Amino acid sequence: MSNIFGYYSPTKVVFGKDAHLQVAQLIKEQGCKKVLLHYGSQSAKKTGLLDTIENCLREGGVDYVELGGVVPNPRLGKVYEGIELCRKEGVDFILAVGGGSTIDSAKAIAYGLANEGDVWDLYRHVKHATACLPVASVLTIAAAGSETSNGSVITNEKTGEKRAYDSDLSRPKFAIMNPELTMTLPDYQTQSGCVDILMHTMERWFSGAPCMEITDRVAAAVLKTVMENAKILYKDPKNYAARAEVMWSGSISHNGLTGFGNDGGDWTCHNMEHELGGMFDVAHGAGLAAVWGSWARYVCKYNLPRFVKYALHVMGVEPGATDEETALRGIEAQEDFYRSIGMPTNLKELGVAPTEEQMHVMAKGCAEAGGGQQGSIKVLYEEDLFEIYKLANKENEA
Repeated sequence: MSNIFGYYSPTKVVFGKDAHLQVAQLIKEQGCKKVLLHYGSQSAKKTGLLDTIENCLREGGVDYVELGGVVPNPRLGKVYEGIELCRKEGVDFILAVGGGSTIDSAKAIAYGLANEGDVWDLYRHVKHATACLPVASVLTIAAAGSETSNGSVITNEKTGEKRAYDSDLSRPKFAIMNPELTMTLPDYQTQSGCVDILMHTMERWFSGAPCMEITDRVAAAVLKTVMENAKILYKDPKNYAARAEVMWSGSISHNGLTGFGNDGGDWTCHNMEHELGGMFDVAHGAGLAAVWGSWARYVCKYNLPRFVKYALHVMGVEPGATDEETALRGIEAQEDFYRSIGMPTNLKELGVAPTEEQMHVMAKGCAEAGGGQQGSIKVLYEEDLFEIYKLANKENEA
């Protein structure tokens, strides 16, 4: 391996039952003066988690101000609201209580406070962040991996654009991970989260560049662990051990470890889903499952060895008469798994039926978000992306 690679994952993780009770001490270690307590829907209040966190902060002598209302596919408008509130209140640390959407919103607010101009310019990739306020999280959803990653995804509700911005400046200072806090999630959200975790690893697996064997073995272990425990949670949602396995896998899948030594991965499916999410506001993991099989069939012949290795070593299929047959068996096995946990494998099952015009709009937006193209296994242009959307939409045309 002649190229130079780096790995950076500075987030302190506190994991286990009642881990969230350490929140005040962890914040005080950061030396901040005032915290924004950022959270999502009413579930944080209904479960009593928010009250618990507030009590911990008060008893620990941590000054704070609150901002709730983050929704899935977090909105730019809420980010602007948070920036304004934090400036008014003199906030210098942001604590997200929730899942990836809340953490992503917190990161965007932190960028907006530390950089001049419109924070959306970062997500449009017309400027780069030079600083970021410190961020941390109390995780309630195992999915996005944002609690230890350098990524953030925000939706501009006025334009329908859903865009990502990655910078190590936003890696959280700490992540509190108590698997018990995920037990109140609806089953669909739990399984959608499992798919998101899988896809963070799969996007890195399906690289157009050589990959290290140790990285492949780590990735395969993460993938198998998530699929095994997703099936357990589908039948037994209160299983603590399974939730712990999935929660830790979520962080490993997106902190850079499972892509070490390759070109960073493909990420076409994530970018295609961003267009779906921006247009139809679908659950992120479910949207990924709905497009993955169509993408895989479209590109697999351009790097059959990666698909064959995935089929044999991750999905455990019997080899076919040809490499292409083996690869297709692996794709089918992955789709069978998605169905087994109630996830979609096409747009009809996802519950959306885009018109041809809408698919062209999504394909154009996806291509433009990548500077005119997407992909690592195969470079894909607007017309390719349209064809993949069309393949994923074929059930609606039947």
